[in-house]
Amino acid sequence: MTEKSRSSDSQATTAPGPTPAADEVRARESRPYTITELAQEFEVTPRAIRFYEDVGLLQPARQAGRRIYTYRDRTRLKLTLRGKRLGLSLSEIRELVQMYDSASDTAPQLSAFLQVLGEHRRRLERRREDIEVTLAEIVQHESRCRTLLAAAAPRPRRSGKR
Repeated sequence: MTEKSRSSDSQATTAPGPTPAADEVRARESRPYTITELAQEFEVTPRAIRFYEDVGLLQPARQAGRRIYTYRDRTRLKLTLRGKRLGLSLSEIRELVQMYDSASDTAPQLSAFLQVLGEHRRRLERRREDIEVTLAEIVQHESRCRTLLAAAAPRPRRSGKR
């Protein structure tokens, strides 16, 4: 192989173009998903997915009476389930999912998401404080019960032999 052919070969392998990873991403983003596939992937029931449709969080296309989900629907389901794990309400989740569908300017989306997260964090902190107070009360009740049980327990008899 000549120096010239080696250099043209190396140019061919470094020439810009779609990479296999980019092709995989495009294929994944363009392929349709069934309700069964999404249910298995996210470990939820098809009924849960239909519920998210009923409340407007998912809007699959229909083809011959079957639901056809896009990569966008898959992402919306992923956001919905993440919001649920965070303990967000359906309206908060809907707001987040709608941000995903809005224009690509992320500053308003991020500000809104920070506000939702801040409100949720404050609720969780209040709940944690309530739990800590309740746990302290339980400890007191347990201590009192043990004291009362110890006082009420029959004492072992000593043998009368001396």
